[in-house]
Amino acid sequence: MSNWAESLLEDMVVSPITYGVVKPGPSVADGVRFVRGGDISSGKIAISELRTISDIVSNQYERTQLRGDELLISLVGDPGQVAIAPLSLAGANVARQVGIIRLSKEINTRFVMYFLMSSTGKQRLYQQTGGSVQQVINLKDLRKVKIPLPSPLEQKAITAVLSSLDDKMDLLQRQNQTLETLAETLFRQWFVEEAEDEWEESHLDSILTVRGGTTPSTKNPEFWNGEFHWTTPRDLSNNPHIFLFDTARKITKAGLDKIGSGLLPIGTLLLSSRAPVGYLAFSEVPIAINQGYIAIIDDKGFSKYFIYFWIKENLDYIKSYAGGTTFLEISKSSFRNLKLNRPPANLRAKFDNLISPYFEKIRTNIIQIQTLEKLRDTLLPKLMSGEVWVRID
Repeated sequence: MSNWAESLLEDMVVSPITYGVVKPGPSVADGVRFVRGGDISSGKIAISELRTISDIVSNQYERTQLRGDELLISLVGDPGQVAIAPLSLAGANVARQVGIIRLSKEINTRFVMYFLMSSTGKQRLYQQTGGSVQQVINLKDLRKVKIPLPSPLEQKAITAVLSSLDDKMDLLQRQNQTLETLAETLFRQWFVEEAEDEWEESHLDSILTVRGGTTPSTKNPEFWNGEFHWTTPRDLSNNPHIFLFDTARKITKAGLDKIGSGLLPIGTLLLSSRAPVGYLAFSEVPIAINQGYIAIIDDKGFSKYFIYFWIKENLDYIKSYAGGTTFLEISKSSFRNLKLNRPPANLRAKFDNLISPYFEKIRTNIIQIQTLEKLRDTLLPKLMSGEVWVRID
């Protein structure tokens, strides 16, 4: 990289770097899609989760209405997350917490995105804010970030390598979404649309086992940084997949002994019971949980896949039994007492036989995605520093 020219970010744009809507107002049905800082992560925008604002508010910030191919960067919360606005977001707008960067045509936008995702790029972002990780990136600091600029051919070659990995991961993720949608559609057809009136009504307690958890004292270091996976719902909020392979924190045997439910088996279905209610994932490791979960074990003849789709289909019903003043929470006892109509065992078995291969394929795809992510994250800093170079024919 020492041989590459460098340029300030503010000298690479066709319009001033700025931020978006300051006062978006309430969400509006069929309004203008609106990208917030939290919607940007790992080079992607969570398009399906975007809220909307009114046309009137968006038009007041016409300068930040998207046309596609802009580089967006989160300025607060998790500052420094970057993504490129796809053409499908043309007409959308961005929040005050998002910087919008329109690069000149001579600059490869994807190359700049990858550089800012690299360790060197992140370091440069924070060098402009005093050398430490800040909760806010100011626009004046962002404008002064230096970007290395190899030749256009080198930019294109480096981007092609990294994009090929991202494209493969996107393909696998889309395949997973398709497989889950197929299984969900079958569940809805058989167990909702074609449900029989004579099916027996039962409580959830009769078809599953529920476990709860706790948090060992964070003041006692003897409980932490051990060998046992311990999870909070934050692990699910940061996990884009339906299988959970790792957790942010681990506990020791002494910490595990403080949790009455102990180490739950692989295959446990995790349901966040508060802040918010409704995150779901299957654990792929033996796991201990905190108090923010209802852990579900399928040991009463109803498969975890049936239970998973029943929860997704009836999430509003579940939330209606949640209480609390600070945030909604559903207790384990309330959850156990929820009612469902019990389909016959032969129909449930037929459903499980049909959709189990879907979930095994999803699981295999996730493992492949994680392998590709590690490869990309290994290559990214090396390519962006010039330590590894791409041959240009």
